[in-house]
Amino acid sequence: MASRIGDMVIDCADPELMAAFWSAALGYRIFARDDTGVAIRGAATSPDILFIRVPEPKPAKNRLHFDICPTDRGQPAELDRLLGLGARRSAITASGSWVVLEDPEGNEFCLMSKQIPAEPQPFHDAAEG
Repeated sequence: MASRIGDMVIDCADPELMAAFWSAALGYRIFARDDTGVAIRGAATSPDILFIRVPEPKPAKNRLHFDICPTDRGQPAELDRLLGLGARRSAITASGSWVVLEDPEGNEFCLMSKQIPAEPQPFHDAAEG
């Protein structure tokens, strides 16, 4: 037996802003909202991402972050698209083939140079495991 990620939960000050940014960045859709936050969803095989309102600001560098990969363009074009959506370059310098960015609330994420198929196509080699 194994566990599987059902939801990814991100604490934030503005769930609507964060859901709008990440929906556009990932090609997801907003599917639920209430007074606690907003939820977005991609393919049926992907975990949902929940943006939950909290009163305190982000205290320091993330302990967990997303690595995102372009699906239909190269890294430079995807970088331009993400910056246009509201991402900004991080002060953290990348040491490889990725660019470190921040979402509208300052959460770090990496834009990788590797291009992968769009959801729901698999991108991991089953033999890697």
